[in-house]
Amino acid sequence: MAELLAPAGTFEKMETAFRFGADAVYFAGKKFGLRAFAGNFTDNEIEDATRYAHSLGKKVYITINILAHENDFDGLKEYLDELVKYKVDAVIVSDLGIIEFIREYAPSLTIHVSTQANILNSYAINFLAKLGVKRIILARELSIEEIKQIKAKIPDDIELEAFVHGAMCIAYSGRCLLSNYLTGRDANRGACAQACRWEYTITEKSRKGDQYQIEEDQRGTYILNSKDLMMIKHLNELEQAGVTSFKIEGRMKSPYYVANVVNAYRRALDKGDKIAKEELEVLENELMKSSHRRYTTGFYLGEKDRECLESSSPVQTYEYMAYAIENSDGEKTLIEQRNRFKIGDELEVLSPNECFNKTIKLTKMTDEIGNDLQDAKNVQQKIFIYTNLPLEKGDILRKKI
Repeated sequence: MAELLAPAGTFEKMETAFRFGADAVYFAGKKFGLRAFAGNFTDNEIEDATRYAHSLGKKVYITINILAHENDFDGLKEYLDELVKYKVDAVIVSDLGIIEFIREYAPSLTIHVSTQANILNSYAINFLAKLGVKRIILARELSIEEIKQIKAKIPDDIELEAFVHGAMCIAYSGRCLLSNYLTGRDANRGACAQACRWEYTITEKSRKGDQYQIEEDQRGTYILNSKDLMMIKHLNELEQAGVTSFKIEGRMKSPYYVANVVNAYRRALDKGDKIAKEELEVLENELMKSSHRRYTTGFYLGEKDRECLESSSPVQTYEYMAYAIENSDGEKTLIEQRNRFKIGDELEVLSPNECFNKTIKLTKMTDEIGNDLQDAKNVQQKIFIYTNLPLEKGDILRKKI
């Protein structure tokens, strides 16, 4: 079965990803990664995370995917030495210089080539295979048919990974200049300001001072923006084309986003080609419940590029209210509040287990010492909710917006 690969911007997100069904996670250390504001992991945290993942039979991949300037190599050897010591499962690299550096100074590390390398053809893959690369994370601009053609022309032991869900850059496979040009924050070295999400106007040369909004339709201005990717209906097609790892974007997203998306794709993958149309519709609806822009299948089905353009305003249909911090005792469950809810509210359960999508009508809740509560308005307050649902530690409670 194909691997389900999830983002882990923090240790909490990693734990969430594994609980909801990810086979592997990817994250960065404090340097050399493309998400400088994702929280990221200290060296000690990388060691702890790898040990934790391996205890579950899961894998960790560390991003070293900046486009490196000469001085970016300072400290890289020492960092690689640590990753070898921690026995991480692979490193994700985009820069040819860093690949060569790893081959020289840390040859035991497994190398996966990042989507930032813009790999679109079998010739590039066969070249990288000669350098010892074991996996290619394909450029997002490929169709399923192109992936199938590529797979037929590369060594059998080269794995193909593809993004199936999440935000997309408007620039070619993420190689963007806007952020650096406008803010001095280099997207290709981990500091993207998401300048493509801003609103823009244009001016006509002979009409000095007049500005005109760049509009596509009545929904707003989004000529530089992209819809979010969603391929949950097409996983079997991707697997048949040769993809062996399905990747979810979102190291800067919330733990709730990670739980919601991983849960949906895990259930779809477990059903495989036996999944019923009705089940697939339920899972597609699940993906509306966490923050997203309108969805697209991107380039996979041969759609025109224009179909990817979108409003810059994300939406979601459910809000994260709380999560269970203990298993239910059969009568009540101890939870930790994340957003305000009250007696009379109806909460829905997000769980990898049997409580998935069950609802709870709140009729009684108390604080930890048994005082009745009507309104859970104190952030991170620990609260007992009374329900006979067998909630488990880590289950999430959400409320329809």
